[in-house]
Amino acid sequence: MNVKLACLTCGQGNRVPAEKLGDAPKCGTCGAGLMPSSPVEIGFDVLEKARTMDEVPLVVDFWAGWCGPCRMMAPEFSKAAKEMSGRARFAKLDTEAHSQASARFGIRGIPLLIRFRNGREEARLAGAVQASAIVSWMGQ
Repeated sequence: MNVKLACLTCGQGNRVPAEKLGDAPKCGTCGAGLMPSSPVEIGFDVLEKARTMDEVPLVVDFWAGWCGPCRMMAPEFSKAAKEMSGRARFAKLDTEAHSQASARFGIRGIPLLIRFRNGREEARLAGAVQASAIVSWMGQ
C-alpha cells in the first residue's frame, strides 16, 4: 500500500510504499528527504499542502524567534523528531514570518504543537514540553 506525502521542501505530492517509510525515501521532484529525522522549517503554503495530503502524522511546532519558551523547547522537539523518525514528520513554522497561520489555526499562544493527519487536525499540545512528553502525546 502506498502512502501520500507532500515534500516539506518543495510541496510536491509523492507516493511512497508504506514499508519503505523508514528507508529514507526522497521527493521525486527535488530529491529532499520525505521522512527527515529532524524538524524542517516550512512556510504556510507547504503546510497547507502537507496537512491536507499527508497520510502519516505531521507535527508542526508553531513558534517565533522572540519567544524564550519556544527557543528552550527547540532541542526537545528535535529529540522527539529523531525518536519518532520513520513514524511521523516534524516541521516548524515561524508565526512571525507567516502570521496567516495564527489566524487560520486559531493560535492564541506559542509554543504550540499541532498534529495533522489525513487533512484534519488530530490534537494540540501547548507550552514548552520535553521530548518524552511529545513522544507520549504522539502515542495518543
